[in-house]
Amino acid sequence: MMDLLRSFSWQELRQHPWRYAAALSSIALGVALAFSVHLINASALAEFSSALQSVQGQPDASVRGVSGSGSGHFDEAVFETIAAHEAVELAFPVLELSTYALNSNNKKIAVRIVGLDALSAAQMAPALIPRPKETAARFALFAPRQAFLNAAAMQALGDAELRIVNGSRIETLQAAGSISAPGAPLIVMDLGAMQDAFNAQGQLSRIDLRMRAGASPSSITLPSHLLLAQPDDAGERTDQLSRAYRVNMTVLSLVALFTGAFLVYSVLTLAVAKRAQQFALLGVLGLTSRQRLQLVLVEASLLGALGAALGIALGAGLATWGLRALGGDLGGGYFSGATPPLQWSTFAAIAYGTLGWLASVAGAWWPARAAQSLPLAQTLKGLGHVHSQQRKPWIALLLIAFSALFSWAPPLFGMPIAAYFAVGLLLVGGMGLLPWGVSLLYDRLSPLVATKALPMLAVERARRMREVAVVAVSGVVAALSLGVALTVMVSSFRVSVSTWLDTMLPAPLYTRLTSSTQMADGLYFSPDRVQAIAMLPGVQRVEGIRLRNLNLGSTLPDVQLIARPIKLQNAAKTLPLVGEIFQPPAAGAIPVFVSEAMLQLHQAVPGQIYDQKWLVAGIKSTQSATESIANQTPPVFYVAGVWRDYVRQFGSIVMDHAQYVQLSRDERINDLAIWPQANANTLAIQSQVRQLFSEDTALANLVEFASSAEIRSISLKMFDRSFAVTYWLQAVAIAIGLFGIATSFSAQVLSRRKEFGLLAHLGLTRSQILRVVALEGAAWTAIGAIAGCMLGLLVSLVLIHVVNPQSFRWTMDMSIPWLRLLYLAAAVMLAGTITAWLAGRAAASRDAVLAVKEDW
Repeated sequence: MMDLLRSFSWQELRQHPWRYAAALSSIALGVALAFSVHLINASALAEFSSALQSVQGQPDASVRGVSGSGSGHFDEAVFETIAAHEAVELAFPVLELSTYALNSNNKKIAVRIVGLDALSAAQMAPALIPRPKETAARFALFAPRQAFLNAAAMQALGDAELRIVNGSRIETLQAAGSISAPGAPLIVMDLGAMQDAFNAQGQLSRIDLRMRAGASPSSITLPSHLLLAQPDDAGERTDQLSRAYRVNMTVLSLVALFTGAFLVYSVLTLAVAKRAQQFALLGVLGLTSRQRLQLVLVEASLLGALGAALGIALGAGLATWGLRALGGDLGGGYFSGATPPLQWSTFAAIAYGTLGWLASVAGAWWPARAAQSLPLAQTLKGLGHVHSQQRKPWIALLLIAFSALFSWAPPLFGMPIAAYFAVGLLLVGGMGLLPWGVSLLYDRLSPLVATKALPMLAVERARRMREVAVVAVSGVVAALSLGVALTVMVSSFRVSVSTWLDTMLPAPLYTRLTSSTQMADGLYFSPDRVQAIAMLPGVQRVEGIRLRNLNLGSTLPDVQLIARPIKLQNAAKTLPLVGEIFQPPAAGAIPVFVSEAMLQLHQAVPGQIYDQKWLVAGIKSTQSATESIANQTPPVFYVAGVWRDYVRQFGSIVMDHAQYVQLSRDERINDLAIWPQANANTLAIQSQVRQLFSEDTALANLVEFASSAEIRSISLKMFDRSFAVTYWLQAVAIAIGLFGIATSFSAQVLSRRKEFGLLAHLGLTRSQILRVVALEGAAWTAIGAIAGCMLGLLVSLVLIHVVNPQSFRWTMDMSIPWLRLLYLAAAVMLAGTITAWLAGRAAASRDAVLAVKEDW
């Protein structure tokens, strides 16, 4: 029997391919987009983990400074103590620096430089073992300024003289050989040679440990400015960094799949209505009600399987193209380096394919139940109707109530899982209230058109056939509601970011050597350079900003410390604060301003003392051991306020630059804000700043300038580019919904040929019949547009106030683009009206008039 059902189902799909095309394309597109996002990010994470393992090796644990990756070092005096610990079998000292190298064309290439003990590398990190050239000196491995390059560095920089940026000067190294480590450009040096070349005598970045059998790393007691990290922590931090972006991109990709489920519901409901007499005849011939249900579900299953298979194939192709065109982060800026190869996952393919199949089967459940409950005798006589029973609204209201409860739930595993369920329940519940909405609107509209024949026919059909209307527009309501929600969310975010940029960019001109915080210790303005810039003609004043990464010793990404001139009394003018400014709760407490993420992730409480030891240790880690011992009194910090930070989703801390320098003795500057004098020529100022680096033309070219207007424009362009895929997905989802309307109307008007023939016999012309159909389309899509916009606004509340803060840990102000939403709803109504009119042209032909004879 099952083979017979499959045969019937397959014949239906083959004979009416256009009827199911919209649902099939939506299922395939949803699976393809979600699967491609998974493949792209999985490939990037796999490449990052492989490169990290080759560089870091496989230590049992690592000792690191509180200053985060690529930022700050610690005194190597602790090495002997740690190496001599009874639990440690091997201690492997490492010094790291992230900076730029200049190639032969003076183009800057991001590189990572690692200084190590080459004699111990074979035991801890074999991929970093230096291999000298055949022409190299016997002890080139330990000679000053000798460097060993991996393949990417050698390709980008050559194998002769290397020019490396160190602070605000150029260091020259000699390429003496190679290493086998893959990945982005990497340079290895002897530890002592690197310390001498980069003025980092007595400093280390980490100590990798190999423990004795049965020994635990936790048995090692470390100073407060050091922490113990596990080998997988770096990979986990990178995974955390991009997780919210990846999950939200995946959910966004499933919009088409969600729309597809409603299109399957719409298409199969109309297919069941059109074939009602066939189902009734099969029932009379012995097909049971359960088998009729199975027949519809088998059709949906075949549709879902075909869509899933197409989606998996398309997704693999999109992933291959996306890795080449957008990189491993889809433009999110989380990964850098070479384009990773595609990492195929059979498990993921099966999982996303199954998801597409389930969406199709779920959409077919109600139509299948309708086919199961057909009254056979009445249907054979043409008296039965699939939509005669109107469902009660209490189920829909219950779903909406549960949606409200889920929207208040806290995040799970750091992600707004419950909020996503809330959005889904809200959409399904809102769709369930559509028949009630049709009644509410058209019961009041009906008396207004009672004296106008054509509008009266259209309104009465929408009013009395409300279940049919709901089926026809369900796909476009689902697509439009999500489109409206995303439009409002993106618009609110953009307005908030624009306001945030206005506050964060007070100076007319900015200059820096690098935009990467990982290179903040390798590229900076020294105090004498800052003073020289401040004394230039035409410069009124300058303000320096110091950026530092602080590692909390957890799997969370680094917190960024921002030291900039800021006073308690004017903080509201220089930072986009959320809430009030708090006065010191204790004498001598130093004010710091934390981002919203610090409240959720790092237990910061506004107005309270913030006594996290890692903050004190991170700020004072740049002091020498003698200074640290001499200054025993630890500073006391308190949270003076909370600010919005749309750049650093895992937390940032702002403190006054003068207090930072007093505590840390660190006078390096990463970003410089410049206020020119009135009527000063900014181009002349830029030229004078470059002249301060005239000892090396290439170094002078590294200095970057931008006005506040340019930074604002570039930032908003990057924002629009990041959300371009959002706009595209909205357009695709709405287009699929409109295609579903076209399919629904085509099926309906073809099944109503007798009705249109009767109207023709009663005196209506072909033009009038077409106007009736067009008015029906306008009436149905009007309720769809209204419902879609209302549902979309409700969903946008959840996205803005729940999903966004739980995903990225920042808030925004809601801003509704009413004009854009009006255009969107009007476009949907116009498209629905035109679609109905085009479908009605076939139904109003001479064949429709002759169809009336079928009942004579």
